[in-house]
Amino acid sequence: MLEKTVYRELLSRAFDIPVQVTYWNGKTETYGDGEPQVKIEIRKEIPLKEMTSKPTLVLGEAYMNGDIEITGSIQELVASAYRQAGSFLTNNPFLKHLPKISHSEKESEKDVQSHYDICNDFYQLWLDKSMTYSCAYFEHDTDTLEQAQINKDRHILHKLKPVAGKRLLDVGSGWGTLIIMAAEEFGLHATGITLSEEQYKYTKQQIKDRHLEDKVDVLLTDYREVNDQFDYVTSVGMFEHVGKENLGLYFKEIKKFLVPDGRALIHGITGQHEGAGVDPFLNKYIFPGGYIPNVAENLTHIMDAGLQLTDLEPLRRHYQKTLEIWYANYVKVIDQVKEKYGEPFSRMWSLYLQGAAASFEAGNIDVMQFLLTNAPSGTDLPMTRQYVYQEED
Repeated sequence: MLEKTVYRELLSRAFDIPVQVTYWNGKTETYGDGEPQVKIEIRKEIPLKEMTSKPTLVLGEAYMNGDIEITGSIQELVASAYRQAGSFLTNNPFLKHLPKISHSEKESEKDVQSHYDICNDFYQLWLDKSMTYSCAYFEHDTDTLEQAQINKDRHILHKLKPVAGKRLLDVGSGWGTLIIMAAEEFGLHATGITLSEEQYKYTKQQIKDRHLEDKVDVLLTDYREVNDQFDYVTSVGMFEHVGKENLGLYFKEIKKFLVPDGRALIHGITGQHEGAGVDPFLNKYIFPGGYIPNVAENLTHIMDAGLQLTDLEPLRRHYQKTLEIWYANYVKVIDQVKEKYGEPFSRMWSLYLQGAAASFEAGNIDVMQFLLTNAPSGTDLPMTRQYVYQEED
């Protein structure tokens, strides 16, 4: 009886919108004022100890297995939990005591491959034609996802103000869209590195199909194994994978890759508040070994590496919109996902895409571009950032 009372107390304070909860014994209660915006059916009792120790993992697994059903927007439900001060779903002291995660080269390779080597066919179902799996950049409200992803790569390259004929390294090059654009549109000699065999093979084929063998290369290697210098370095969605203990090393490697006066554009998920930087559900099922540093943490490592910040641009709303479009695409093909990968897998990715969109919507996390120089800030760049927008126009 006491456990049920505590259970209801936890859920009644978890959201800032009216929510209807139907418990495993058939009893239905509504928390909050007004008509319920989301309905939750808990079909199987979850031990209270599990609920309060690892709520996102336990509830995520229950949703994957069909023990919880949600009617209404999961994105709105999760965003509501992030907005609600003191929600047990987001204010959990357990997260401070998560075990240390290894980020050796072998473990990093395993982590990356577990996420990105699911199968190119899976990502092709719901990404755009460019196979870009990171935050897009919506210059106009009418931009399609594909156009916004092209915008993002151009925005990154324009910020560097590159000179044709010089060399660029892309650390964590994904499916190769940025290095191909760097060669074709900006005249750079571009090299990408990845730990994903699927991405490596896909990029190799793209290079061959576009006859760029003399301008573009991709290496299947760890960033810690690269011993070369470049005029420019880009890195998109990478520092979230290196681990808390390796962030300092990562930025020192960026510094090492750059020639004197070289420039780097680092794009990744970060936060504007203190937090654990990890989530048990995401760590187990989506991004093994993932860690999201806050802005101050990154800036400390940037300074310690001897790099200087030239520009910092938050793109939170852009990633929210990107994820919302990905989810809309995913819904259209979810039956194909179920057929090939099974019901729990399809529900897991549905939960992840909506939950991630909610996290950006609520400001729980952000995504930012750090323009860095291996020199005093702004060296060899125009006095204002207007050059970026002039180039884009």
